[in-house]
Amino acid sequence: MSRTEEQGDAPTTGTGSLAHRVPDLGALELLLAVARLGSLGGAARELGITQPAASSRIRSMERQLGVALVDRSPRGSRLTDAGALVTDWARRIVEAAEAFDVGAQALRDRRDSRLRVAASMTIAEYLLPGWLLALRAQRPDTAVSLHAGNSTVVAERLLSDEADLGFVEGLSVPTGLDSVVIAHDRLIVVTAPGHPWARRRRPLAAGELASTPLILREKGSGTRQVLDAALGGLARPLIELSSTTAVKAAAVSGAGPSVLSELAVGEELAMRRLVSVPVEGVALARDLRAVWPTGHRPTGPARDLLSLTRG
Repeated sequence: MSRTEEQGDAPTTGTGSLAHRVPDLGALELLLAVARLGSLGGAARELGITQPAASSRIRSMERQLGVALVDRSPRGSRLTDAGALVTDWARRIVEAAEAFDVGAQALRDRRDSRLRVAASMTIAEYLLPGWLLALRAQRPDTAVSLHAGNSTVVAERLLSDEADLGFVEGLSVPTGLDSVVIAHDRLIVVTAPGHPWARRRRPLAAGELASTPLILREKGSGTRQVLDAALGGLARPLIELSSTTAVKAAAVSGAGPSVLSELAVGEELAMRRLVSVPVEGVALARDLRAVWPTGHRPTGPARDLLSLTRG
């Protein structure tokens, strides 16, 4: 019986998936190593596999192609005429795969060279600095840009491919985005020590808070969304500002009461520049979320930053 017959019936040409008809790269690399070294055992050692595994892979490739590729003898392993021809084809395939790998690595390097983050104000000001410092320790060569805006702006930047990862504070996930909860936050009513609410003996009623003009963030901000939903509506703002820092400064100056993230006012409360006013009958807790375009799970630096937020 000929060696070709020993391989069994040859596969039907041109039918089925190409992946089922063409040997994988590992098998082709093994065949090239056998051709170069003249030894199946030497090829196995070079590729870090056992000789029985190498023999099994060669036999499997011979069955797949329907031809004998290697003649084995005590003196070593020699390519058959068909094996020599297949080896020439294999060399071109492996060279093409190496070029593919170089190109893919170039794409990864370009992706990893930058990270564009969009975050709502509270997260941008009070949480992201620490996360970005930790990321820099892991990826010192990645240039990070941060755009701070309200939750609506964050969604817009992600959906227009102007950001790789976003962070929002609102009640719901904007349309077109996937998300994961990374932290929890609580909104608290604050005012300067001289305001009448600072001397209250009883908690503030939700209705009174809703009907009082407050220093507020702009519409579209996560803080505004949570507060509006919790109270069922708000009075016309006393002052409307576009950043947490500006709202806090206005409250410290005595301009009026405000509602801010607990994360944002820790120092002011400790130094008595602001006073926390208890409220009854309303829950002002909220989730902080990382967001990204639906179906595009973060990769590279964005994935690493996401993992740091959940550490």
